[in-house]
Amino acid sequence: MWKGILLVLAGACSFGILSTIVKSGYHEGYTLGELCSLQAGFGMITLWTIQLLSRRPVLGLKNPDVRTCFLLGSSTGLVSITYYQSVQYIPASIAIVLLMQFTWLSMLAEWIIYKKRPGSLQWIAVVLILAGTLLAGGIFNEAPAALNWKGIAFGFIAALCYTIFIVVSGRAATSLSPVLKSAWIITGAFILITLLFPPTYLINGRFIGSGLWIWGIPLALFGTVLPPFLFSKGMPQTGVALGAIISAAELPVAMLAATIFLHEQVSGLQIAGVVIILSAIVLANAKRRK
Repeated sequence: MWKGILLVLAGACSFGILSTIVKSGYHEGYTLGELCSLQAGFGMITLWTIQLLSRRPVLGLKNPDVRTCFLLGSSTGLVSITYYQSVQYIPASIAIVLLMQFTWLSMLAEWIIYKKRPGSLQWIAVVLILAGTLLAGGIFNEAPAALNWKGIAFGFIAALCYTIFIVVSGRAATSLSPVLKSAWIITGAFILITLLFPPTYLINGRFIGSGLWIWGIPLALFGTVLPPFLFSKGMPQTGVALGAIISAAELPVAMLAATIFLHEQVSGLQIAGVVIILSAIVLANAKRRK
């Protein structure tokens, strides 16, 4: 059990530091398209390399589960694009709070799509998450002019896209190994990102000359390689409910990283909001855990 808890926790921490890496990349002069493309490209190459070295059979697009994963990659690609776009306009510590809205959006989506109606505890959790979001987002300690509504909109769109990914991926392609499933998902994401942001950095000299390639390593490692592997190993040991609670560590890790490395100011009210959100996630999964 403890091994599984540590694996899931490590996966959540990996996701948590992504926004800080991306914002640091912006400070170095790199663009949204370059960073998204590098993450998906390096991640795709790494996952397919692992898959081929494992010598396990590779299923093609004729397989319905593979096609589902390939198409599901578009939602993953849109999460990266909209979430990283949000980070351009608002602090990373607020962008992650907006992304975490997928916790209650996924409950709503399961109710609408799969007729799985939330219980009373889940509804209470939704209210707490929304209240915690107002506090954690700095609504009460930031001047209205300081809130960039483009950043807020992109952050919420990222949460919607992530909701689609969570709801669909949990029930799709169960016949595929975690590595093969992730490889096809990231391949779909890479193609979408390439269509939207052609990798001109490969021919204009920025890939090598500006040191851009170096950023692909941490982005792919913490964004597309480690989390799927760690979650696939840890979740069966912890169970979905406990795993969901532990994975919420992504939120405080993201805020801590933004405070330490980006020197973003986090107030007491924002910390209180994070605590409320984390408590709500625990409450939402309490019944399922039992």
